[in-house]
Amino acid sequence: MVAETHKGNVVKVRVDPDRCQGHTLCSMIAPESFELDDIEGHASAVSEDVAAEQEDAVREAAHSCPEQAILITETS
Repeated sequence: MVAETHKGNVVKVRVDPDRCQGHTLCSMIAPESFELDDIEGHASAVSEDVAAEQEDAVREAAHSCPEQAILITETS
């Protein structure tokens, strides 16, 4: 099932592994959407599809990332 926002758009998220430096802000802001690697502490998305109820937290995490490693795409 593809998650849709309240606007009917599909929001997807991914973390660029080359940019992520493991600051962990994303997992503190949106723990249901981001997980950390046990070895290096780098983040990855739990799921590419963002649940509508997680959209605001995922967007906040992306804006808070000092490396701008979180990429959000939105399609209608």
